[in-house]
Amino acid sequence: MTGTPPTPELSPEVASLPAPAAGRGGAFAALLVVVLAASLLMGAVLALPGLRGDPYTRTTLALSGSVENGGRLFRLNCAGCHGLAAQGLVGPNLHGVDRRKNDRQLIQQVVSGRTPPMPRFQPEPQAMADLLAFLHSLP
Repeated sequence: MTGTPPTPELSPEVASLPAPAAGRGGAFAALLVVVLAASLLMGAVLALPGLRGDPYTRTTLALSGSVENGGRLFRLNCAGCHGLAAQGLVGPNLHGVDRRKNDRQLIQQVVSGRTPPMPRFQPEPQAMADLLAFLHSLP
């Protein structure tokens, strides 16, 4: 017996179902690849702090600060509201602020002046790194 094998008989219910679209599997695979690529990209952005934030913050965080210089900067620019000992006056007490906010949040608070009556203040990145070092030194 040569020739094509016999085609199995389909029940009327199965025979009446529409045939799958020819390109449906390829479109699903392409969609799956796009979703996976987007997920990987999002994961990389969230996992790599260097890809987040603005250049000023990234530059500041890459520097090592001086507690002494940061204390001087604090006394000149911040003590009027936060007190000479950072105990709080018009502005809040800053002791332990590094346990309440991370460095990115501290930088954003200083440069944005988001909480009135705090003014906007954007020192050079090294000066900001010094200020962060000073804030970290507070008990």
